[in-house]
Amino acid sequence: MGKSHAYRNLKICSKDCLCLFVCPTGAANNETGQIDFNTCIGCGACAAACPAKAITMVPNKMPAQQKKDSKMVSELFKIADSKIEEIKILNYLLKHNPNNHLIKALIHSNKVIIEDLMREAGYMLPQSKNTHNLLNKLKSNSDIKDKVEQLLDKLEVNE
Repeated sequence: MGKSHAYRNLKICSKDCLCLFVCPTGAANNETGQIDFNTCIGCGACAAACPAKAITMVPNKMPAQQKKDSKMVSELFKIADSKIEEIKILNYLLKHNPNNHLIKALIHSNKVIIEDLMREAGYMLPQSKNTHNLLNKLKSNSDIKDKVEQLLDKLEVNE
């Protein structure tokens, strides 16, 4: 197995299936539509052949998360908090204008910005220590304990 493996984005796959013909191991030919991680050798032939650019090469092991200065993290949280306040205001406006597509778009945009800010602050990365700490805290909830333990078993900490 190489240093990376192929991943197919089914949402943009045009079903031209050129990947099936160029894959030397047959990893692209399976019932799920995804490329078999265990069979893929990471050669990239399928990604190069895909006319829709639906296949990308993903590293098998993610790099360690960059350390963030505490002041930067604090500022990122301040911006995220302001976006959360904007969403509250927009939700109020949407309640009185339920068909306003601009308000819906602004809410979605703010949610995406918050997600990016949290990722930049060092959260929401599956392999980060922050994520593992959060999951360990969630284990105390008996309703989801089994699911959380499954995630912890699968996610490797790389910090």
